[in-house]
Amino acid sequence: MTNLAANTGKPTYPMAKPIKGFEKINRYWDKTRGIWGAKILPGEFYVTLHDEAISTVLGSCISACIRDKKLGVGGMNHFMLPSTGEADQIGSANRYGNYAMENLINEILKNGGRRDNLEAKIFGGGKILTNMTDVGNKNINFVREYVTTEGIHVVSEDVGDVYPRKIIYFPATGKAMMKRLKSLHNETVVSRERNYQKDLEKTPVQSDIELF
Repeated sequence: MTNLAANTGKPTYPMAKPIKGFEKINRYWDKTRGIWGAKILPGEFYVTLHDEAISTVLGSCISACIRDKKLGVGGMNHFMLPSTGEADQIGSANRYGNYAMENLINEILKNGGRRDNLEAKIFGGGKILTNMTDVGNKNINFVREYVTTEGIHVVSEDVGDVYPRKIIYFPATGKAMMKRLKSLHNETVVSRERNYQKDLEKTPVQSDIELF
């Protein structure tokens, strides 16, 4: 059924209050689908208890879309591991990946989700930074190993290749929509990921999460 808002472009119901800690995430009315949405950037994640969409654009980064399939509480992250292969950087790379995944999973569990009900959909890892090492492939290997170790069922994935992706995820239903951006002339995606990668390499990880 098409929501009236898809025709009028105006919200037909008020935006739900976000979970504490997500007040700064960019939320908007998706007039095409008649639903409230949240747009996340590299280094961000978002979890919702409501019927909302979560969207992002990926290049070599990864997004894990995870939810409790019984309650519908879930969310999405957007992360990149540092590309350098130097030994003293490997631990830092894994910490960034763990930080993004632990943040997302812990927030879902904190809001009623159960670990044995979690399911995931994985996207990204495209090789779009042509003059750099294959960051995308490292990200794919990392997230696959992570969800396997954690025993999280992966419903589907679309990873690798050479193109960016636009992802829209609906935690309440588990539906995910993906658009492959065939043109690599989107300098916004490339420059955003380059800047994010530089920040990762020079900024120490700060977290109050205890990994175990």
